[in-house]
Amino acid sequence: MALGMATVAYELRFDAGRISLDLLATTHPEERLDSTEVLCAWIVGSGLVPDGTDLTHADPSWLVGFRELRGRIGQLVRGAPGHGYDLALAHVNDVARAAPPAPRAVRDEDGALVRELDGPPGCAALLGAIARDAVGLLTDPVARAAIRECEGDNCPIVYLDTSRGRRRRWCSSEVCGNRERVARHRRRAALSRT
Repeated sequence: MALGMATVAYELRFDAGRISLDLLATTHPEERLDSTEVLCAWIVGSGLVPDGTDLTHADPSWLVGFRELRGRIGQLVRGAPGHGYDLALAHVNDVARAAPPAPRAVRDEDGALVRELDGPPGCAALLGAIARDAVGLLTDPVARAAIRECEGDNCPIVYLDTSRGRRRRWCSSEVCGNRERVARHRRRAALSRT
């Protein structure tokens, strides 16, 4: 499948602030990476590869690799050093060794320069790019201090708070923030009726 044709109907989110955190968001409210088609849509939507990149060689083993890396990054972002942390760290460091896909600049039909990959990217190269992002996030004290978990009910989304004053409370004001505002309104309305 050429990815320019992939739809956004999978409700994939790319608003966590880092590609490694966007990968974590693929578990909520249910498993999103449930087929190679959806995984390929996520790969393009996340910006790992340019639109139109050929990913027809992706197979179900890619799902296993992306889910495993996602779980390990989740352990590192959410957990404190302890049980399983060192194993997760070793896995992310090992995956980060793979060279990311090689980009090149080419002219499109209009003569403008656009990004294209040197060839079809391999799974290890794509995972390596995500793992390198996670390593950068985890080793940057400023970025690490800006990691937040959504305050919405039952929302495990982790995001990078780059808001002014660092007061962002929800992964999405339109989703979790709106739910909170509606719940608050209902509570006030119920209290006023009693």
